[in-house]
Amino acid sequence: TFPRNLTGSGPNMRMGPGQIPREGIVWLDSTLSHLNNKQIPIIFVNHYPLDSGLNNWYDAIDKLKKHNVQLLLNGHWHRNAQLNTEGIPAVVTRSTLRAKDTVGGYNIVHIHADTATFCVRRPGGSTEAPWANIPLVNHHFIADTTRYARPSYSVNKEYPVVTTKWQFTDSSDISSGVAEYRDVLITTNTGGWLMALNKKDGHLRWKFRTGGKIYSTPGVAGDLVVVASTDKNIYCVNAKTGKLVWKFATEKPNVACPLLADGKVYIGGSDGHFRALDLHSGQLIWDFAQVKGFMVDRPLLYGGKLYFGCWANDFYALDAATGKLCWKWNNGSGNRMYSPAACWPVATDGRVFIVAPDRKMTALDANTGKVIWRKGDPDRKVRESMGLSCDSQMVYTKTMQGALCAFSTTADSMRLVWQPDVALGYEICPTPIFEKDQVVYLPTGSGLVVAVSRKTSQVLWKYKVSNGLVNSILPLENHTVIVSTMDGKITCLKIGR
Repeated sequence: TFPRNLTGSGPNMRMGPGQIPREGIVWLDSTLSHLNNKQIPIIFVNHYPLDSGLNNWYDAIDKLKKHNVQLLLNGHWHRNAQLNTEGIPAVVTRSTLRAKDTVGGYNIVHIHADTATFCVRRPGGSTEAPWANIPLVNHHFIADTTRYARPSYSVNKEYPVVTTKWQFTDSSDISSGVAEYRDVLITTNTGGWLMALNKKDGHLRWKFRTGGKIYSTPGVAGDLVVVASTDKNIYCVNAKTGKLVWKFATEKPNVACPLLADGKVYIGGSDGHFRALDLHSGQLIWDFAQVKGFMVDRPLLYGGKLYFGCWANDFYALDAATGKLCWKWNNGSGNRMYSPAACWPVATDGRVFIVAPDRKMTALDANTGKVIWRKGDPDRKVRESMGLSCDSQMVYTKTMQGALCAFSTTADSMRLVWQPDVALGYEICPTPIFEKDQVVYLPTGSGLVVAVSRKTSQVLWKYKVSNGLVNSILPLENHTVIVSTMDGKITCLKIGR
């Protein structure tokens, strides 16, 4: 029995498809490979059910089916249910929350030689009669020839103009974007490493270890790279050598992305502080200590002000020179999950634009915070993923229905001005949209990258690099595009024959 919860969260603490962490898959593979007897009965425990609600459900199932897996124990649904997961008996159990009941409860599971029995126990009450009795038997999956659905990469054959030049695969998740420094790419992993990869071949140039996990996209300025870690520190490292320059201690784990500008590091924390640090020394310049919720995004510097959201439904504007509050806006929701925290805001023509999980797009006056317009459209459920066009005429957004929409940055209402036919299907990947050289790059939650011509509105190409959520898309020179995905992959795509 391996009672281990392997389910991870979305990149940078953003909403997105579920995924078993890469290090969990590595652990599972290593543990199973050391079993001398493949007939040892296995009960596998995972928070999420092993279905397509997880991007990489098949990685676990395919490994387990090479052994005598007899039962899956899952949660997440907050209710009791029996499932059949590709032939494997599975049980989802309730949470301890009361919901609308008068008292909560939990399950007591009795594992016998040939049966797993599930009974609900009420605190202060009695144990109820069994609601599930699951036979524990060897299903002989090795001999099973039944075929089940798996992710398809056939789209890559439809666009031969795109090929994989190289791909780096880490043993941990990569839950951040990629920064460019001269001839290397700088990224992180949830194992706590800051890494530099050679642009030409993806080979590791140097590594720097922090004491916690990293969900922060690194920032680069000059020869310095800055990143935040869940070990409660902000690190500055020499981008050439990977050697520590300085570190700054905070009160809680950090998951936000730094902005490096004008010799300063601007970064939010999980401790209610938003700080400005000297880039070269790490000394505190100013500290705004009145943020209600923790921060995850990269702040926007525009017109001498810093703009950022937090997971308490608030959106802030601070004076970049002093750190003083200029204004604060709240979306009025009682649910913090609707906070404008994970989108990277954009601004132009005196307006700041945000898109949040509440399916509404908001245009705010950059100086006053006054709402210019705010709207939700059931036909275009915008959600977190956004970007600014190179000419600043449009704000790109991606809808939950899988459409790419662009709205006017100057209109007095939410006016649609561009909607090419991309048809991505259901989409909640929050990663920013990027435009370069008249090409708009779309990220998805299933490892698919889509390039759309700004001039013709035609899809130039699609390419599936993995089945993990796309963390970032970084177009480079020489017709190459760097894509990072949650499942620990950095992929260099070559565009052109």
